[in-house]
Amino acid sequence: MLEKFFAENPSVALGFSGGVDSSYLFYEGLRCGANIKAYYVKSAFQPEFELRDAYRLAQSLGAEITVLEADVLNSEQVTLNPSNRCYFCKREIFGSIKRQAAEDGFSVLIDGSNASDDEGERPGMKAINELSVRSPLRECAITKEEVRRLSKEAGLFTWNKPAYACLATRIPTGRKITKELLTSIEGAEDALFALGFSDFRVRVFGEAARLQFTQENIRNAVKHRKQVIEAVKPYFPAVLLDLEGR
Repeated sequence: MLEKFFAENPSVALGFSGGVDSSYLFYEGLRCGANIKAYYVKSAFQPEFELRDAYRLAQSLGAEITVLEADVLNSEQVTLNPSNRCYFCKREIFGSIKRQAAEDGFSVLIDGSNASDDEGERPGMKAINELSVRSPLRECAITKEEVRRLSKEAGLFTWNKPAYACLATRIPTGRKITKELLTSIEGAEDALFALGFSDFRVRVFGEAARLQFTQENIRNAVKHRKQVIEAVKPYFPAVLLDLEGR
């Protein structure tokens, strides 16, 4: 079905995150012979490893990506962190992609939203719809599970990459987002990645870091309690373990 989409839309701009969905969409667009240009928006909400993954994926496909900068912390609608923060952030990010894509000669902008994404629970989806961004995976009824399966068959290293929401999601609604807080979160998560953990979150709880691991990894975190604390302490004065997990 994606073949039909790209046959009908042979020239498209892609909002590319380096994640599972947009990576597969990038691959399919190239495979189908479309003129597909990928745009990665770098902001304070994206950790550095996401950009590295985006470059790695593009290189594996023999393609290039265009990196744009977005100063999301310059918007009070974003930094005040309301419940619909994602709406304002998506407007900023996809608005910048749309403007650059238009300058580059692209009139169709697509993203990696898939058929498993619940539109009702994602304020950012409203912004995407307002900007007339199309979502081929959703349109073709391709679920997250199918994207992973197809990505594995295609040999994409992203096929089993854990979902990774932006750093701002670690901060409770209503608490102001600052560069310093984002830096602490990214530093703590990088330190836990270095210990071998994956698919976890470092969430802000007062002045503490509340660590959320999967149920399978909670036991491992307790077993290596000392190393976990030493890894996170440079960034937060207190370290808490969420026993409910992810």
